[in-house]
Amino acid sequence: MSKDIRIKRGLSLRLEGAAEKELVKAPRSKTYAIKPPDFHTVVPKMVVKEGAKLLAGDEIFYSKYTEEIRFTTPVSGVLKEIKRGDKRRILEIIIEADPANTYREFKKLDPAKADVKDIRELLLESGCGAFINQRPYDIVADPKDTPKAIFISAVTTAPLAADKGFILKDKIAAFQAGIDALSKLTPGKVHLSVDDSSAEFLKGIQGVELHHVKGAHPAGNVGVQIHKLDPINRGERVWTVGVEDVAIIGNVFLTGEYRAERTVAVVGSEAENRKYYQTIIGSNVTDLIGQVAEGTRIISGDVFTGTQLSNNQYLGFFENELTLIPEGDNYRIFGWLPFTYNNIHSHSRTSLSWLFPNKKYTPTTNLNGEERALVVTGEMEEVLPMDIYPMQLIKACMAGDIEKMENLGIYEVAPEDFATVEYVNTSKIEIQEVIRLGLDLMITEVG
Repeated sequence: MSKDIRIKRGLSLRLEGAAEKELVKAPRSKTYAIKPPDFHTVVPKMVVKEGAKLLAGDEIFYSKYTEEIRFTTPVSGVLKEIKRGDKRRILEIIIEADPANTYREFKKLDPAKADVKDIRELLLESGCGAFINQRPYDIVADPKDTPKAIFISAVTTAPLAADKGFILKDKIAAFQAGIDALSKLTPGKVHLSVDDSSAEFLKGIQGVELHHVKGAHPAGNVGVQIHKLDPINRGERVWTVGVEDVAIIGNVFLTGEYRAERTVAVVGSEAENRKYYQTIIGSNVTDLIGQVAEGTRIISGDVFTGTQLSNNQYLGFFENELTLIPEGDNYRIFGWLPFTYNNIHSHSRTSLSWLFPNKKYTPTTNLNGEERALVVTGEMEEVLPMDIYPMQLIKACMAGDIEKMENLGIYEVAPEDFATVEYVNTSKIEIQEVIRLGLDLMITEVG
């Protein structure tokens, strides 16, 4: 039986620069990259060397501490370079792509009829295990675990986020195959959350418990949906998968090929061609947006949770969005006066934005102030639709108090759930980073 979710607390940030509902095939990049830092806690162990010839779907590295988790190349070509950072940490694995992909052939399986062992083996062999995340901790799932449930969110609430219904409209058969495979991996339910857009395309999907979600951001976050439907207790595991990733998984079962296709929405006030682009995971940013003007911030992801990139870098493994906004390197004289600037959104009513709830804004990266004391204001609770005490949990993470973190709900949250909290917080503290450090401490001390 489905259960609808209505979120009353949250924040819908309306921005200029949404993508048109037009799908364009992006130019093929000369080079692609897989970035191990996209997989938190994974320490990569390379299985190939620079100069190796690869087929799309060939293994390039595995996780040092969980060797069953393998990571495969999205394109065929030659391993051009392994870029390293401090302490020889691998930052990027760059592949010089062939003009067209040649695929490694995996065994085709009917996921509805295959047994769990065969499904698990194909997921790991093809590298699709990398798409499955685990809660708590928001890390790559351990294939030895059996999750109590699997959650998939097809709800779009983040600012300028790619419309998941539009992304899936031509991938329903592959999406269904992915659901059939994933449903074999849990004794519990596969929960699929939809909004008005995605419900149109996904209403006929079998093998899921469907939930219609309405409300402001972060209603689309899978963490909020888990909290409302099946909260996590200590010792329990829940798996989460992105909607397009489910289709990639399903396509492996249907075709026997790892087709790492990614639909990317190019958005933001500084983007010239705001469209949806059909590309491949790890593609070069320049091939999607060209050279951008000086003073433009390129973000892989949305403005709340994305990662800053340069023109010569590569799309994140999980991202469906590239956002371009102005840099905030200018000083606003008397910027604290509410009547001075009318194009600034403020949740705390230090501008006039509260009088125009439907107005769209053109934000910059300006923080509008320096880091300051963390004080009780009540603003955090207004935008976090979870039954936890956000300020107390943040302070417990900062203090490294494991017992308090457990009591305050650390197992239920991920950094992205605190994005709206970070946005409205007048202290200017990097709250998502604080939560990530708290989760890392729990991984080390509790496991």
